[in-house]
Amino acid sequence: MLSLEQETNWKHCGKFLRLGQIAALASLLAQTACAPMPAKKAPPPAIPPAPATAHWQPVSWSDVPDWQQDDLAGLLPALRKNCQATARQPQWQALCTALPPEDGVPDRAALRQTLSEQLQPYQLINPDNTAEGLITGYYEPLLQGQRSRSKRFRYPVYGVPADLLTIDLAAVYPELKNMRLRGRLDGNKVIPYYDRSAIEAGKAPLQDKVLAWVDDPVALFFLQVQGSGQIQLPDGSRMRVGYADQNGYPYQSIGRVLVERGELPLEKASMQGIRDWGRRHPDKLPELLNSNPSYVFFRELPANGDGPIGSLGVPLTATRSLAVDPRAIPLGTPVYLVTTWPNSNRPIEQFMLAQDTGGAIKGTVRADFFWGFGDAAGALAGAMRSTGRIWILWPKTQPPLLPPPLQPANGAS
Repeated sequence: MLSLEQETNWKHCGKFLRLGQIAALASLLAQTACAPMPAKKAPPPAIPPAPATAHWQPVSWSDVPDWQQDDLAGLLPALRKNCQATARQPQWQALCTALPPEDGVPDRAALRQTLSEQLQPYQLINPDNTAEGLITGYYEPLLQGQRSRSKRFRYPVYGVPADLLTIDLAAVYPELKNMRLRGRLDGNKVIPYYDRSAIEAGKAPLQDKVLAWVDDPVALFFLQVQGSGQIQLPDGSRMRVGYADQNGYPYQSIGRVLVERGELPLEKASMQGIRDWGRRHPDKLPELLNSNPSYVFFRELPANGDGPIGSLGVPLTATRSLAVDPRAIPLGTPVYLVTTWPNSNRPIEQFMLAQDTGGAIKGTVRADFFWGFGDAAGALAGAMRSTGRIWILWPKTQPPLLPPPLQPANGAS
């Protein structure tokens, strides 16, 4: 879920972990630099309530710009999906119960009144006391492929390898709750999992884990960046794949590599620019792709679903779903977003739902706007790098908790 010119905000642990008694993990910690949990993780069985952050500034509804002008198209279905995951949480029960019945005719005025009666707006404020941050975009791409290998379709979409270990230290070190280690066993020693170049060279045991074969290595690379997508099969049907796991290495921007090498100007370091560069330099393309050691593994999802599954565990809704940093905005929270369309001053001022996360979505006022499926959505997502403001909409009956303030994430807002 990275826009293409966007830099990632992966953070090294920066702390000495008392793991001398766990020698097998020490090597892995040193070599993988405690890569954060990536985007598009498999939906959890239950969504625990997340605490609010100290950077919520209470305001009145009159302070929220043009909130009554949002026509609310598509918001009610997205809210109903939201309630599939949050209705069990005490703070959201009243809102979910107050929504119109599914067989009723949506009354937008009534929905707007319900939101204003049930929810208290809080403006999200950065640790440096500024209110603006970066808003990027992502989407669900369409690839061409089939389930068997052929001369044309020879690039594999892999499922999760059987030897991939996931090590969660949060039970022992609560400060690491947003981080997991990936590795594999070498005898009785845990070592880092294979990086991208090793996986591409066939060193990982993935021969029986191929979900499909596609015809474009760059499209496959950006499928991993987006975290989900659909594959058009020769019989006219489609299969949908979504994020299942990752090899444990932080993402490295190949667009930035090309810019630093002088191969592309910054303004051309987009998906299309990288694809065009790859067509002109097919001999250099594998080395470029391997400069990003991160590798994403997928799982097949129902093809007839409403949309790709976000981190909340419900299908995303085009132009109403937002990927956020859950340390600042609890998953499942309604928000109000003020930003602009890509490469434009045209305003976006509307209600959204925090339903997803992303490896690069780190910081307080920071979000990724889900544009939907297909090339048109991809063009908007790839071009989006806008300034925005965010208001959290929290139940009036539930005062926010105040954990320690967030720190800036590698300079991101």
